[in-house]
Amino acid sequence: MKTIHKFKLEPGKEPTTLTLREGYKVVRSEYLVPQKAVFLWVQQPLNVTTPTVERQFRVAMSGEPVPDRFEYLDTALDPFGPEAYHVFAVPAGEPSYIRNAHGHASDTLYGGSEWNGHYVS
Repeated sequence: MKTIHKFKLEPGKEPTTLTLREGYKVVRSEYLVPQKAVFLWVQQPLNVTTPTVERQFRVAMSGEPVPDRFEYLDTALDPFGPEAYHVFAVPAGEPSYIRNAHGHASDTLYGGSEWNGHYVS
């Protein structure tokens, strides 16, 4: 048996980490106006003995660069605004952000020519 679960994704440079069952499949993303957030629907096995994996997903605005190695999954549109939110899968095994002493995520892992914190719309 299988089921579909809904997960909220946080926008910004730091990816959202989800614990999913092996064999999962992303089936939809959507911007939900009442929550003012992007959500991801994931089909996964219902069997509790299926091992879990941690996967990261990144939401980027139009024109915002992401590393080439990130896999585009879907786009969620705000039906009442000009915004488009693009959902990317971060490759498995990709290091997570390192927070500095001020609690801010470091760009070090996404630095150089592959990452820029600014975007053009």
